[in-house]
Amino acid sequence: MNVIPIAFESLGVRSMATVVEAGQVKVFIDPSAALGPLRYGLPPHETELDALSSSKQRIREAASAADILVVTHYHFDHHDPGETFWAGKTVLAKDIKSKINKSQTERGRYFAQQMPQGCDLRYVDGQEFEFEGVKIRFSQPVPHGPAGINLGYVLMCSVESEGRTLVHTSDVQGPVEAEAADWIIRADPDLLIVDGPPTYFLGYKFSVENMERAKANLIRIIDEVGCEVILEHHLLRDLKYRERFEEVYATGKVKSAAEYLGIENRFLEMNRKALWGGLP
Repeated sequence: MNVIPIAFESLGVRSMATVVEAGQVKVFIDPSAALGPLRYGLPPHETELDALSSSKQRIREAASAADILVVTHYHFDHHDPGETFWAGKTVLAKDIKSKINKSQTERGRYFAQQMPQGCDLRYVDGQEFEFEGVKIRFSQPVPHGPAGINLGYVLMCSVESEGRTLVHTSDVQGPVEAEAADWIIRADPDLLIVDGPPTYFLGYKFSVENMERAKANLIRIIDEVGCEVILEHHLLRDLKYRERFEEVYATGKVKSAAEYLGIENRFLEMNRKALWGGLP
């Protein structure tokens, strides 16, 4: 199994776009990317716009070569209904009629309407599939962060092939909730791609209590499973991300997507103020 991060925060954009090459099957999870519309009261810098453009091109190329496209939920950094690469693909997506909030219902309906003829769109909450010996499992919908959050629900996904398992968490923010952590532990991944919590909202939209729960759950996963971890997304929009998650990084199991690829981190959104100030 070959796991290829395509677009992530450490690569300059908001995304968790990941390709999994397993046997003869190529699976692309969440083939999209976006930018934060405002950060520190500032719009995206030209450097970020360039990063988004190049990320979108990488996504198009990888999605065109993939067999299966996965959409874990309907936020635009995880799906793009305007792209043309959906044609002729099997698309495994979050159900738009169950465990979903109003905005994602509307986006999911629009997404379905845009699917071209020949696209095999399937709603997959809690289901399991096998394609040429590659098993793809989906969790039941879990909260997009803490229980009761108004952002709705997402699907976690596991891909199993040749004795190895990848788990991609989508947006569970930590995971904050034990329900999500328990599903990950049962999946027993060799590699876990997990979105850290939005600590850049700490004390405003995200509590210290939830941050501590997210840390404890992630440490429990590492202790019980021993997996390698790519920790990304919301957490890596915070200049203090290593300080906030010091205990997690101390396990020695955690990397960013860029570090996993063996390249330099390119954190742009967290450094937007410096970009607009002309600093390197």
